[in-house]
Amino acid sequence: ARLGARVTAWWALRRKTLTFFGEVLLSLGRWLRGRSDMRASDLAWQIEQTGPRSLPIVALVCFLVGLIVAYMGAAQLQRFGAQNYIADLVTVGVVREVAALLVGIVLAGRVGAAFAAQIGSMRANEEVDALATMGVNPVDFLVLPRVLALLIVGPMLTAFGALVGMAVGWMVAVGIYGVTPLEYVYASGQAITLPHVVVGLIKGTAYSVLVALAGCLQGMAAGRIAQAVGDATTAAVVQAIVWIVVVASALTVVFQRLD
Repeated sequence: ARLGARVTAWWALRRKTLTFFGEVLLSLGRWLRGRSDMRASDLAWQIEQTGPRSLPIVALVCFLVGLIVAYMGAAQLQRFGAQNYIADLVTVGVVREVAALLVGIVLAGRVGAAFAAQIGSMRANEEVDALATMGVNPVDFLVLPRVLALLIVGPMLTAFGALVGMAVGWMVAVGIYGVTPLEYVYASGQAITLPHVVVGLIKGTAYSVLVALAGCLQGMAAGRIAQAVGDATTAAVVQAIVWIVVVASALTVVFQRLD
């Protein structure tokens, strides 16, 4: 009986998640046809909140992690006298994998939690029910602008994080391991190719959308008490990070198989 109850609860949760994804897709279709309840001002506000205000923390995290990657990678390459390949290691690693992953994790903690808390508080105060009573679709009004905002700012933040990581790699290679500045720039230009850039931007965009979906899903599913809002915030961060790791693994395998 306990096993059956757990399986039933698991399936109900999965079904709720799939239903939410379907509602978001339908909302996106209404927006593309010009029939959405989403306001352009809400989208602009969410872009401002999730994009420019995330730049400082993204820059800090990418700088520190890029420093670690560059320093540890260069220390290993120096053992073989291959310091000149620091640029290749840092550029490809940061542009293709590290920047997107760091941006996704930062957004999960900063933006996904905020989405869950905001929408969860609105559910607790019955504001979501009030929207439905007035004939306004809550998914169009609350979820869609947040998803579109991260869809827009995700690749931009990823590109910014990649530039920061490449810059700190330049500092390590030139300042510590004696690589000339022009040599590092030339090697980076040779290492970075359009497929690497495209893969990094695709991953950054996918991770950002997952953060938005996780935050909004947990907020819309939150209970109507104060403790439920806190639980939804925690669940949003955990779910977003788990989704990011799973999708990162899948995308890495797919892109490697596609060469």
